[in-house]
Amino acid sequence: MTSPTLPRSETAGIACHMRGEGEPLVLLHGVGMRIEAWGPQLDALSRTHRVIALDLPGHGGSAALPEGSDLPAFVAWLGRALDALGLARVNLAGHSMGALIAGGTVAEFGDRILRVALLNGVRCRTEAARAAVLSRVREIAEGAVPDVEGPLLRWFGDAPEAVGYRDLARDWLAQMDRRSYLTAYRAFATGDRTYADCWPDCRCPALFITGAGDPNSTPAMSLDMAALAPAGKAVIVEGHRHVVNLTAPAAVNAHLSAWLAQPVAGEEGPMENARTGSGR
Repeated sequence: MTSPTLPRSETAGIACHMRGEGEPLVLLHGVGMRIEAWGPQLDALSRTHRVIALDLPGHGGSAALPEGSDLPAFVAWLGRALDALGLARVNLAGHSMGALIAGGTVAEFGDRILRVALLNGVRCRTEAARAAVLSRVREIAEGAVPDVEGPLLRWFGDAPEAVGYRDLARDWLAQMDRRSYLTAYRAFATGDRTYADCWPDCRCPALFITGAGDPNSTPAMSLDMAALAPAGKAVIVEGHRHVVNLTAPAAVNAHLSAWLAQPVAGEEGPMENARTGSGR
């Protein structure tokens, strides 16, 4: 499987790929990834929306944030990116680290968000899980080469059908600058509680998707966030792990399309949670 490098435009140090017309949808990838990780969503959702995929700071073509920047700094960066791109109000979907940024955006400037979707989002890790991610932060900070195979196994498992995407992700991780990776991963490791309490005040349609087998961004986390959000819905994709947008694109795209069709006011109240099949 190959993933051609997508063309990017650059504004104020922010690299993005835009496709389609209509209401804007901004996509934020996870640590070590890049806009190409949204390939299936760019193809499908640009038929109805103007899709803007951003490279996170220090990833792909975007300028890095200062070393040690925390999650609020990444959230503030997104606000500046929306300003630079002339986007007043947007739909926002984030995966993993991008999901944390999306949650922070709801908390900090939710009036700019029409709808929000968190894919494989993390909230309030257990103490054991928190210790594990902080241990990886310390190892990288002390000069260790970031482990690649461990994350790939957690993200994809060993299913044969995931091999192509696993190889792509390995290449993207290999291209990362170590300092930028450390900054983003530290913000990801320490930010799971920063905006954890924002969801009761989120009035827009909020979708939370994760894989049934995701060991870190667990189904329980998505269900908890959906229960807290007045217009929240959780979707648990059976047979998949941490990168459901790549490994279950048909299911994920269908749920994202339905989410984008939800009335912005969210007056209908909480939506029914769902579990889906493999979606391959």
